[in-house]
Amino acid sequence: MAAATLARRIGRSGVLPLCCRPPAWDRATRPPPSPLQPPGLRLAPSRSFSNNKIQVELDESSGVATMKLKSPPVNSLSLELLTEFAISLEKLENNRACRGVIITSAVPKIFSSGLDITEMCGKSTEHYTEFWRAVQEMWLRLYGSSMVTVAAVNGSSPAGGCLVALTCDYRIMAENPKFSIGLNEAQLGIVAPFWFKDTFVNVVGHRIAERSLQLGSLHPAPEAHKLGLVDELVPEEKLMEKAAAVMAQWLALPDHARQLTKTMMRKAVVDRLVAHREEDIKNFVTFVSKESIQKSLRMYMEMLKKRKS
Repeated sequence: MAAATLARRIGRSGVLPLCCRPPAWDRATRPPPSPLQPPGLRLAPSRSFSNNKIQVELDESSGVATMKLKSPPVNSLSLELLTEFAISLEKLENNRACRGVIITSAVPKIFSSGLDITEMCGKSTEHYTEFWRAVQEMWLRLYGSSMVTVAAVNGSSPAGGCLVALTCDYRIMAENPKFSIGLNEAQLGIVAPFWFKDTFVNVVGHRIAERSLQLGSLHPAPEAHKLGLVDELVPEEKLMEKAAAVMAQWLALPDHARQLTKTMMRKAVVDRLVAHREEDIKNFVTFVSKESIQKSLRMYMEMLKKRKS
């Protein structure tokens, strides 16, 4: 399905983020998954669905879905991937059997390389508008989700990939010093928007966020853990097992209490983007359309081509 068609489906869906709708009280009636259940054991059928860029599998015995980014070589957040991401979240959100989602990558050694530069270079203002609205939509749905969201970061995660992880309730990263994570937009000559910044500040604090954003820092996994950018480091082979254990711990709590607490903590940040959404799109389009920015993006793309060759 074309990305533009997917984007229109999102726009017509009318599904609101958590802060704007009542909590899913019916989810609370499901018993929490047993922490003693082996990770691979399924006591009920699993449901799966897959688009071009996203693969989802829901284990109905635990109420936990696994959503994998599958857009090789580096899971760039293209318009198509972002739109499929939001639609997949909507499907899970509307499924009463699903209480939590683990987000990870189907591509080895990379979680996501971030926003697809080709979507921001040499395109029309209409395309930039559609693309940025899809970025906003992904964040609004994930940050405002009533489900428990756990990022299992199984590779490097710069820029928009870092944002996806930051937006989740909990972040577990593979313990590999070659993997890095951070909002490195400044290295590309672009600026992280206010809601990227707000999400980052809420995780690591103002001073660390300020320094990291200005320098466009990418933090190796051990440093990211030290800064609080990720909550835990585990060996790569234990990543999904640990993510399942963390999910079970979070789902052991009554859903309504957790959801209301999440709303209380996140509502102000969500409301700020909702209130300034059109202005944010306009600012992005104006900024990315500047010849100086287009030049920086073209230079960055050329650098990437040289690395590949």
